[in-house]
Amino acid sequence: MAAPASIPSVTAPLDYMAYAVEWSPFDESRLAVATSQHFGIVGQGKQVVLQKRNGIIQQTAAFDTQDGVYDCTWSESVDTHLAFALGNGSVNLWDLKTNKLLREWREHTAEVYAVDWNLVNKEQILSGAWDNTIKLYHPDHFGSVATFREHTKCIYSTIWHPRHAEQFASTSGDGTLKIWDSNDQRSSCTIQAHQYEVLTCDWNKYNEFLISTGSVDKSIRTWDLRNPRAPVSVLEGHEFAVRRLKCSPHNANIIASASYDMTAIVWDSSIEDSIICKFEDHTEFVLGVDFNLFHENELATAAWDQTVHVFNFNPLWGKQKRKPINTTATTTATSSSSSSTSSSSSSGAASTS
Repeated sequence: MAAPASIPSVTAPLDYMAYAVEWSPFDESRLAVATSQHFGIVGQGKQVVLQKRNGIIQQTAAFDTQDGVYDCTWSESVDTHLAFALGNGSVNLWDLKTNKLLREWREHTAEVYAVDWNLVNKEQILSGAWDNTIKLYHPDHFGSVATFREHTKCIYSTIWHPRHAEQFASTSGDGTLKIWDSNDQRSSCTIQAHQYEVLTCDWNKYNEFLISTGSVDKSIRTWDLRNPRAPVSVLEGHEFAVRRLKCSPHNANIIASASYDMTAIVWDSSIEDSIICKFEDHTEFVLGVDFNLFHENELATAAWDQTVHVFNFNPLWGKQKRKPINTTATTTATSSSSSSTSSSSSSGAASTS
């Protein structure tokens, strides 16, 4: 079965250029989209919420800002709470129900490009900014509760571990991937992941030791923190930088990526010729991509062409033409009894900062 030449999608127009898209963890039809005017260089921004119903996507809420919005993340405990990152160095916490800001943490001294909500303890928010710092917030506190400084260039992504409440990862323009414990000011592991800027990362949802990175070098690399001296897999197929990637919540081997080449690609990392499909309907840089938690194989993408697309893919597209890769790195799971401490110590012993 081959992928169709054109993949059908549902499309929604936006007022501004999109930087990120995130499905709600509570509502199968709700999406958050971070948007900015004028390529995010100057102008205003808007945090948008969309609803997909009966084959139509419509805007249901929006919060206008004086600066561009570059990333967003849903609360893991309150379905109407949404945090978003801005170009003025602030992170805002918005209540859709009242249409009011609950918090405005303005502590970074440069653009905030990453924000992520802890999905394990459901009580902490991370931000990463172009001032080279990472900050940790609690929704009940008016200021940040911790700051992490080790990266030497802009931070592009900060992502909580999907199993361990105190572990997170960050990537930067300095070419590194760092693994952190939120109780420690020093990182536990530093990997020189790419020779160029590392724009994105995400954790495998089935193997607690695997994490993937995407870079300006156009590649996606997957790392095993137990032996991070070399990547366990490298995916190549984009023509320009990989701006964002997400590991599937439904399949251990599937990754989706968004790129400046105006495409989104779905990959099966366990198989040679690993591209399942390439979505090519956008006409500008694709900066956002996310899997729907409730509907397997449903993806949303968002781009500078001021559109959001939602489409479905089939993991079996072209599979009969591809050969399995002989590796244990992409197995579906490791023992859930492995602790966060053993993960940190084994990775730190291999490559410490």
